[in-house]
Amino acid sequence: MRTTLKFKIATLILFAGFVQIGFAQRGEIQYFRHNDQSGMNVFETKKNDTLLFDGLKLRLGANFTQGFQSLTHSNTSGVSLYDMAPGFPLAQANFNIDVQLADGVRLNLVSYMSAHHHNETWVKGGYMQIDKVGFLHSKFLDKMWTDLTLKVGHMEINYGDAHFRRSDGGNTFFNPFMDNNIIDAFTTEIGGELAWQHKGIIIMGGITNGEIQGSVSRQADRAPTVYGKIGYDRSFGERNRIRLTGSFLSKTSSISGTLYGGDRTGSNYQYAMEPVDATLTGNAFSGRVNPNFKDNVMAVMINPFIKLGGFELFGTYELSKGKNAVENGEVKYAASANDAATFLKLEDRQFTQYAIDALYRFGKREQIFIGAKYNNVKGTQVFGQTTTATVAGGIKQGTRADVWIDRISAAAGWFITRNILVKGEYVIQTYNNYPTANILAGGKFSGFVLQGSIAF
Repeated sequence: MRTTLKFKIATLILFAGFVQIGFAQRGEIQYFRHNDQSGMNVFETKKNDTLLFDGLKLRLGANFTQGFQSLTHSNTSGVSLYDMAPGFPLAQANFNIDVQLADGVRLNLVSYMSAHHHNETWVKGGYMQIDKVGFLHSKFLDKMWTDLTLKVGHMEINYGDAHFRRSDGGNTFFNPFMDNNIIDAFTTEIGGELAWQHKGIIIMGGITNGEIQGSVSRQADRAPTVYGKIGYDRSFGERNRIRLTGSFLSKTSSISGTLYGGDRTGSNYQYAMEPVDATLTGNAFSGRVNPNFKDNVMAVMINPFIKLGGFELFGTYELSKGKNAVENGEVKYAASANDAATFLKLEDRQFTQYAIDALYRFGKREQIFIGAKYNNVKGTQVFGQTTTATVAGGIKQGTRADVWIDRISAAAGWFITRNILVKGEYVIQTYNNYPTANILAGGKFSGFVLQGSIAF
């Protein structure tokens, strides 16, 4: 969803022109997650009906993050790595539009104004959320909808809980650490979700087009994504809470399915373990692992969250399997290649991921925090695939290797106000059992990253 430079300038002018109107009309949006510190530890929006609808409201918001990093990296393969030095990565910014359309009905639109993967303006997505159905004029449906929430649009899908705590371009307020999980389960797809919440119980189901973008072409490889979540979330007073959820996702086939590659912003470890000729947009996801599953995808994620006073514990266990089109035997030679080779369907590959972070927040507003995180990924990765269908021998299904990656990080941060955050992290990440000639063989990067962030 790329936009031109002219449109980017027009968007900025529009923002400047409407910012006064936005603040003049600005009010609390119903069933809404705030962009600032008050949105911390919010997962699905609650069904508490605490705000009176008094007409159409427009809320303009933004997120801005500037980082500084000092990282070093090395490997044992002899493949030259990018020549890094301490410095400031490209700043990232998001532009958020929220509109209260009717009682219990709101609209959310997010655009990335600047990001590591897309330096130009890029629309993340938008959705409509319906928590009340008074427009249907049915007392029965009104009563039923006291526990229901419907979301429809091109949106961030609600698979797992880790996506609620991830960094997303300029929005880094909800992640106490610098980057997301090594396997980053995040994508936007077109579809709908229906959630039921009652006395702490959460049941949600969703279905989407299975692709990161829309298409009207007739393609046999396209299939929907089906996913769901069940969990329990209960608070005991203002500072104690327990939450446990389990999620699943299933997709039989896709053209551009991106469950683990849907981020359009990039990581916050710029150029770590990247080659000498790396570019910001072409190598935007340093430090992450993408299993590249597009067919036969099955994923399960379990997330516990515990808060006792200032202490917080959040965990992730994820098991996923699948393969890509080459491994599924779908890539065929063109007639001009004069090569009759056909390819069998290979077995699904599998990855497991564990992540746990522990934090302590203190101060009157819990404005200061310290914490540590451990993240481990193990799985079967594929190397050396090629898909040149016009040349005999140009298609290769690749070779497989069982690899594992470990990350340990320690972080601290300070919410100077509810809209201003500074945080820092020291990180060590290692790569194990990669093929000897691969750039990640014996790989390691370490160092510290600092960020200043604003959200409103």
